[in-house]
Amino acid sequence: MTPAKKPADPAKLKAQKKRDARARLKEEAAAAAEARANNPLFRCPDLDSLPAATFPREAMRLGFAVKVMGQPGLKSNDTRRWQQNPHLKVSLGYLCEIFEYLRKHDIHMYRMSSDIAPYQTHPDMPQFHNMINESRDELALIGRLARQQDLRLSFHPSQYIVLNSDNEQLTQKSIADLESQSEMLDLMECGPEAVLVIHVGGAYGDRASGCDRWCATWSRLSERVKRRLVLENDDIRFSAADVLSIHERTGVRCVFDYQHHWCFNPEGLPLLPTLERFLRTWPSGVRPKIHYSCARTEMREIKRKNRKTGLLETVLQPPVWTGHADYNNPFETIPFLRSIAHLDTDIMLESKAKDLSLLRLRADIARYAPDLAPRYAISAAAAADDAEEIPVTDDPDPTAEAA
Repeated sequence: MTPAKKPADPAKLKAQKKRDARARLKEEAAAAAEARANNPLFRCPDLDSLPAATFPREAMRLGFAVKVMGQPGLKSNDTRRWQQNPHLKVSLGYLCEIFEYLRKHDIHMYRMSSDIAPYQTHPDMPQFHNMINESRDELALIGRLARQQDLRLSFHPSQYIVLNSDNEQLTQKSIADLESQSEMLDLMECGPEAVLVIHVGGAYGDRASGCDRWCATWSRLSERVKRRLVLENDDIRFSAADVLSIHERTGVRCVFDYQHHWCFNPEGLPLLPTLERFLRTWPSGVRPKIHYSCARTEMREIKRKNRKTGLLETVLQPPVWTGHADYNNPFETIPFLRSIAHLDTDIMLESKAKDLSLLRLRADIARYAPDLAPRYAISAAAAADDAEEIPVTDDPDPTAEAA
C-alpha cells in the first residue's frame, strides 16, 4: 500500500514563494539594466503609444514627492558616482517608468527629483555641464509624455539652494542650480504651473536682514527663473508673514505649507485667511498649490552610542513636531479639506510614505468623507483597489545597486 504523501509545510511554501519572487525581480532588473544600457529611455516608446489620460478640469490634484514606494525598483534619478559617468538621460529613463506607475494609479501631480541632472552645476566637473543641452530631445519627449497624461510637474531644489546667503560663492551656485532646473522645465515645454519651490534660506540671527538679502538676490535672477520660482514658509526660520512680505516686495509667488505654519508662526496669523493670501499671489489662470502633511506622533526606538561605555544602546525618542508623519491622519486631514472646499488649489502631500500615503488618503476620503470624493476625482472602487495593492514586505530591494 502506497503511503499517503506528507502535506507540504506552509512555512516552507511561503519561504519558497518569497525566494521565487526575489528571483523574478532580479531577472527583471537584470533585463531592464541591459535594455537601459543600450537605450536609457527604452520604456518611453510604450508609454508614448498609450492614449491620452486626462484629469477633470474642475477637480483638485493630489500629488507626492520624488520617491515611489508602491513598486519596488523604481528610481527617481541616476545616483551613480561621477566616476561612472551618470547622466540626465538615464534619469529621464527612470522618469518614464515612474510615469507608467502614475498612469496606472491615476495620479496627476508629481515632484521630480532635483538631482535628475547629476553634477550639472558642479564647478570642478565641467564634463557634466553640457548634459542638459545633450538631452534636449529627451526632455522634449518627457514633457510630451507628461502632457499626454495631464501630469503637473515641479521641482523642489535642495536645502543647499540659498538665495539670502552672505557667501557670494554659495549664492552664485544656488542661482546656477535654479537656472538649470528652469531650463529643463522650459525644454520640457511645461506650463506656468510647473514651478521651483524654495525656502527663504538662513536667518543668520536676523530674519529681517535675511528677507532683505533675498529680495536683493531676486533682482539678479533671470526672467526664466522668476517665472518658475515659488517661495514657501518653513518650520523654524521664516514664517508665513516673512514670505508674504517678500512677495509684496518682489512679486514672487508663494506656496503655503500647512504643517510649517503650525510649527512656526510667531506673528500668530490665522491659518485659513493666511492660506487664502498665499493663493492670491498666483496669477489668474494658473492653479496654485499648497503643501500638506501631518506631524509625526510615534515614539521611536533609536540606536546610539553611550558616552560612558562606548556601547550602542536602544533609547526611546519622543516625536519632534517638525517631523512628517508616514501617513496623514484622516481625522485631521478631512476637516482641513472641508475648510478649503471653497478654494481652488492642488495639494502636494509631503508625508513620508509618499505615493502610499496618497493612495491611502484617497481611500480614507472615499470611506469617511464621500462628499469630498468628487472634488479630488476619487472613485471609491478604484481607491479601495489601490489601497489593497500597498505592498507589505520586509524584503530588501533586489534591484538596489551596491554602494
